Amino acid sequence: MSALLVTGVALLGAAAGWVAVPVGRLFVTVPAGGPPRRGALALVGAVVFGGLAAARGGDPALPALLLIAATGLVLAVTDLTTLRLPDPLVGLVAIGGGLGLAAATAATGEPRRLTVAVAGAAFSFIGYALLALLPRARLGFGDVKLAAALGLPLGWLGWPALRLGLLLPHVLAGVVVLVLLAAGRVRRDTPVPFGPAILGGAWLAAVLT
Repeated sequence: MSALLVTGVALLGAAAGWVAVPVGRLFVTVPAGGPPRRGALALVGAVVFGGLAAARGGDPALPALLLIAATGLVLAVTDLTTLRLPDPLVGLVAIGGGLGLAAATAATGEPRRLTVAVAGAAFSFIGYALLALLPRARLGFGDVKLAAALGLPLGWLGWPALRLGLLLPHVLAGVVVLVLLAAGRVRRDTPVPFGPAILGGAWLAAVLT
C-alpha cells in the first residue's frame, strides 16, 4: 500500500479514535472525568489503523481488521473507564469481523483460512475460559468473549499470529501492572481492565506476523 493510502487510513483511524468516547457512551455510562482525552485516542487510532494498513495493505482482510480495530477503540474506552466490555460491541467484533473475513476468503479462494479462523476463535475461547475459572482469576467473562472474537481474525492470519495474540496480552498487562504498582497507582487487589491488553496484543500480532 502506498504511503498516501496508509496516511489516508491513518486519518480514518484518527477519526475513529476521536469519536470513541461518545460512541462508548451509547453503551455504558462513562464518567465525565474518567475517559481518556479524545486527542490521545485520535493519536492511538491513527497508529492502530496506520500500522494495519502498512503491514496488511495487500490483504483482502484489511477492511475486516479495520472494522475490528474501530470497535476495539470503543471497547478499550469502556473497559478503562467502567471495567465493562459491552456484549453488543463484542458481538460486532465477532459478527462484523466474521462477515468481513468470509468475504476475504471468497476473494482469496482459500476456504481453509476461514476454517482455521473458526478454530482460532474456539481455541481462544477455551483457553481464556479455563484461565477465568482458575482460583483468584482476574479475568471476567467479557474478556473471554472478546478473546474468542479476536481469535477469529488472528486465526485467519495464521497460527503464528494466533499464538502471539494469545501470549502478548499477558505480557502487556503484566508490564502495565508492575509499572502502576511501582508508581503507587494501584494495589495488588485493585481491579485492572484486561480488555485493552487483549486488543493491544491482537493488534501487535496482526502487525508483526
